[in-house]
Amino acid sequence: MIEQDLISKVVSLEDYSQKKFDTIIKVENLFAYFGELKALDNISLSIPKNSVTAIIGPSGCGKSTFLRCLNKMHQEIGGTTEGKIYYNGIDIENIDPVILRRNIGMVFQKPNPFPTMSIINNVVAGLKYNGVRDKKLLNEIAEICLKKVGLWEEVKDNLNRSGASLSGGQQQRLCIARTLTVNPEVILMDEPTSALDPIATTKIEDLIYELKKDYTIIIVTHNMQQAARVSDYTAFFYMGRLIEFSDTKKIFTNPSNKQTEEYISGRFG
Repeated sequence: MIEQDLISKVVSLEDYSQKKFDTIIKVENLFAYFGELKALDNISLSIPKNSVTAIIGPSGCGKSTFLRCLNKMHQEIGGTTEGKIYYNGIDIENIDPVILRRNIGMVFQKPNPFPTMSIINNVVAGLKYNGVRDKKLLNEIAEICLKKVGLWEEVKDNLNRSGASLSGGQQQRLCIARTLTVNPEVILMDEPTSALDPIATTKIEDLIYELKKDYTIIIVTHNMQQAARVSDYTAFFYMGRLIEFSDTKKIFTNPSNKQTEEYISGRFG
């Protein structure tokens, strides 16, 4: 078994700053647009390192758009932004998108393994894309990441099986393992359990709790109970605006804003 820090030696991530920050992502006066349509309206917040932050709010309130802005994916789908987003103190506009997305990975709502690839090739696809060819090294890193997501024991005897042959919950953990191989600091999760059954959902939630020891996680969820279970901090969005951001216990037991209280209690949304 190799050490976890071996992963960081494989993919060379450009070091934009030698400084380490307790706040890993800082957002200042962020506006996001789709053409003339304003999707986000003056969002400012700071995401603490090695924490889980839940983004909640009704459909269409800008949650997923906010997530995509953090690693410049919003621009990939034709959107534009104003304002500032800092990653470890550096304006992300000054970071190449490819390098930014190595550091800020993303897990999507629907599991998306590469259907023509085996389980192991799914896991190491990012490493191969970045030029890693040492088969022994790739296998060792795949084992590390599959163990981190609790999938190794379930697949170790048949790693050449198609990734698409796994169950939905296994596929989602496979996609998380694939994200981990390039050693990100931040993992964005856009409703990662919405398509899963309760047992698979529990496994993903348990995984999130374990991963925050080494990563910062930002999760969009419609599930209020899930937000309360897995997150340290919660941000409530409504109609493109950040209504309230605080530690999760306060948001769910003693919110400062009446709109937050009404949403949490199910009066609208």
